[in-house]
Amino acid sequence: MADVAVVGSGPNGLAAAVVMARAGLAVRVYEAADALGGGARTAELLEPGHVYDVCSAVHPMALASRFFRDFGLEQRVELRLPKVQYGTPLDGGRAALAYRSLEQTMDGLGVDGPAFGRLMRPLVEQVEGMLDVSQNQLLRIPAEPVAALRLGLATLSQGGPWWNRRFAGDAAPALLTGVAAHAIGRLPSLVPAGAGLMLSTLAHVGGWPVPVGGSGAIVDAMVRDIEAHDGVFERGVRVRSLEELRPARAVLLDVAPPELLGIAGAALGGSSGGRYRRALETFRFGNAACKVDFILAGPVPWAASELRDAGTVHVGGTRAEMADAENEVADGRHPAKPYVLVAQPSVVDPGRAPAGRHILWTYCHVPRNSTVDMSTAVMERIETFAPGFRDVVVGWKTTTAAGLAAYNPNYVGGDFGAGLMDVRGLLRRPVLSTNPWRTPLPGVYLCSSSTPPGPGVTGMPGYHAARHALKDVFGLPLPELGP
Repeated sequence: MADVAVVGSGPNGLAAAVVMARAGLAVRVYEAADALGGGARTAELLEPGHVYDVCSAVHPMALASRFFRDFGLEQRVELRLPKVQYGTPLDGGRAALAYRSLEQTMDGLGVDGPAFGRLMRPLVEQVEGMLDVSQNQLLRIPAEPVAALRLGLATLSQGGPWWNRRFAGDAAPALLTGVAAHAIGRLPSLVPAGAGLMLSTLAHVGGWPVPVGGSGAIVDAMVRDIEAHDGVFERGVRVRSLEELRPARAVLLDVAPPELLGIAGAALGGSSGGRYRRALETFRFGNAACKVDFILAGPVPWAASELRDAGTVHVGGTRAEMADAENEVADGRHPAKPYVLVAQPSVVDPGRAPAGRHILWTYCHVPRNSTVDMSTAVMERIETFAPGFRDVVVGWKTTTAAGLAAYNPNYVGGDFGAGLMDVRGLLRRPVLSTNPWRTPLPGVYLCSSSTPPGPGVTGMPGYHAARHALKDVFGLPLPELGP
């Protein structure tokens, strides 16, 4: 009989299970799919021997996450850093490049190198205070107010129509915008600016690592730890009611709000339960992605040859061009020249494909619920900055936004962020509360990316939910999590 039931085996559900199992509790994890991992699965999507990340691929937040630090992820999984952490191709065979070294990055940005340094250096120097802000609920007093203030001021400087004021050239703005566009939303605006600055900072601290063997290696490490502490997994089991989980004293749900309504909605009565139910019913999801995975006969022939050493490439041209593409998506249209996020795992992990072959992981943003195959637009956009790209393409597989939604119920409409990322979406995730992981139902907690700190392979929503469940239900402290 389980003390704790965890529904969903994405990184957040697994993080919750790790914490609870390490505390000496009997844990049972339920996963509707046959494979564990949710947004961090790895699979042979096209041909045997070609290994792809189904969703997340590059993990700057995993190195920074409080949970993964305590878990000792770097001791459990081989994480490799590329020579270039990320880059943005520009016309004329140029590229803006981000290195682990902030100074080297500044040197490559020409006239805007000093301005880029003035923006980023205070954030790099106070990264721990910034992580305290970005990995917790925002409705709290930050542990390091000065760091929070600096992040806020930097976000404001890049989150409005004045975002070009400090720059004279096009390289530094394009470099920053490529990262900000990870957060699907209108540009410029505050949340993409803040998320982009946080990710940019991490490039100069821990870097943007790629797990050897794929993101599934992170999942495997957590699964091994849970099983080593007597946790049990139920694969291919779709939980439809809280009654199925009794007599577990604590239930942690790595699900999106609509799924939570389906599982627990009947129990959400009374005034507090009714308010919570309405919050779930009105929870807003954002736009989506169309993913295209490629098999290549060689490396991408970037006109800027330095990009061949980059783990991540943001293809979209100038800051203005990327903003135009993202704003078209925000207006409900499919851009003809989309912003394309490209991961090149073969740069540091050649074992992902047979000798002579490479894999390429890409996606572009599209309106929610889209069924449009964007593979042609993606290839054309890459070809613009890598002439001859089509000549090295052996094959590809497209997953539309509708396909992403079918793959993972948490990706409602294809929104892999599990909730709209704007200011309101950060504060009410899914409710406006100092403890948004706790539901009105005793012993029931929400631990998906629909709770703070939001999307990304961090494990932090699960960590926070488990921390509160340990205290509320069992009166236990946080256990040691290290290997």
